[in-house]
Amino acid sequence: MEIKDSKFYRDKCFINGEWVNADSGETISVNNPANLKEIGTVPKCGTSETRNAIEAANNAWPEWRAKSARQRSEILRKWFDLMIENKEELAQIMTVEQGKPINESRGEIGYGASFVEWFSEEAKRVYGDTIPDPMTDRRIVVLKQPVGVVASITPWNFPNAMITRKCAPALAVGCPVVIKPASQTPYSALALAVLAEEAGFPKGTLNVITGKASEIGEELATNPIVRKLSFTGSTEIGKILLQKCSGTVKKVSMELGGHAPFIVFNDANIDDAVAGAIQSKFRNTGQTCVCANRIYVQEKVHDEFCSKFVDAVSKIKVGDGLNEENASGPMIDEHSLSKVEEHVQDALQYGAKVAIGGSKHSLGMNFYQPTILTEVAPEAKITTEETFGPVAPIYKFKDEKEVIKLANNSPYGLASYFYSRDIGRIWRVAEALEYGMVGVNTGLTSKAEAPFGGIKESGLGREGSKYGIDDFIEIKYINMCGLDK
Repeated sequence: MEIKDSKFYRDKCFINGEWVNADSGETISVNNPANLKEIGTVPKCGTSETRNAIEAANNAWPEWRAKSARQRSEILRKWFDLMIENKEELAQIMTVEQGKPINESRGEIGYGASFVEWFSEEAKRVYGDTIPDPMTDRRIVVLKQPVGVVASITPWNFPNAMITRKCAPALAVGCPVVIKPASQTPYSALALAVLAEEAGFPKGTLNVITGKASEIGEELATNPIVRKLSFTGSTEIGKILLQKCSGTVKKVSMELGGHAPFIVFNDANIDDAVAGAIQSKFRNTGQTCVCANRIYVQEKVHDEFCSKFVDAVSKIKVGDGLNEENASGPMIDEHSLSKVEEHVQDALQYGAKVAIGGSKHSLGMNFYQPTILTEVAPEAKITTEETFGPVAPIYKFKDEKEVIKLANNSPYGLASYFYSRDIGRIWRVAEALEYGMVGVNTGLTSKAEAPFGGIKESGLGREGSKYGIDDFIEIKYINMCGLDK
């Protein structure tokens, strides 16, 4: 597929209902990670264009928040319907610019759309309160109102769902949005803008700006008009944005790095654990913040698990994601590939053994072999740092107490997983793991109905579920007096 042939292809930003170029006329090249060929360009915008987008959103805010919840819900529902109607073409765009296998891209379009559907319904359920006052002549009234202009900075690994997960709740409660997608994957964001325009969002309500991450991020984080910033990305960048947002005391949501433990106890169903590990570790070529990064296997079942895991990984076909047979695509770029290579070599220096893979794929370019390492040392980088690639390090442990300590020995606290059939252990371990999300006998946890987010250095706030709308709301207390006159 050529993205330029798609009806959704746009090589301009979407600001105030208009498709515009950068003021300078400069552009950014976007490449297909599967073959490194240029697939198009997008505007290289900076500070001035970002201000224009923010002001457009602010001007659109009065009209958008004045609409009833039902009216906003209907527009969101139309946006959802259009996503589902155009699922195949949106998925192909994603695979070409991001590299993930086409079946995964189809899944993400459905997943991303589910947030729009969910929050289109939640828009009608943002309730206030009437609280009895100690004095008989007055009442306490609590209103929930939209926070204002919302800035959304999204990553390249989920270029559709990370936008809808942030913007759907914001739009549902009456907040206009300014979206800064990753420079590697702008076309999925621009395609969503095309559909938003078709769905009937008023101009300025949804804006998409591409370009210089440092300049755009700086303006979004420091401009006082922006009342809320939602970011998904590395912990390092998240900390910088938090500091910048502090100057105007913005509300923030931070979905940052992870380093998920994946624990297999002696009583686990090993076949299920292997299948879950494949899902968790190798989805999106290991380029997810919630993928299994440390696989702990209890002594009794260690060898059986490793044998079956190696066999399953050996069947993963690697190649261009547009080929339906391929289950693993390329790394997003050379930098990501280099980090994977560095982590593997470092682990080997500390005595790790390669069970399968361990090097670049014969396809070359940004492809890396699905890899399993055994006998990994606690001193290795891969034990403490997020690899973000298709490498599964395996560690042996003795008992429950030991593995909980090992699993929690991380500054990150996003996702975690474990397999067990002992109900007592399930409750103990689930409560003991210091993570925002725990998958029990599953390698997948994300869904629109559930609160997504982490603790510790993995972030702030929750996305999805009934809780995901709270971060886009201000609570106003009204003291209503003189009711006896």
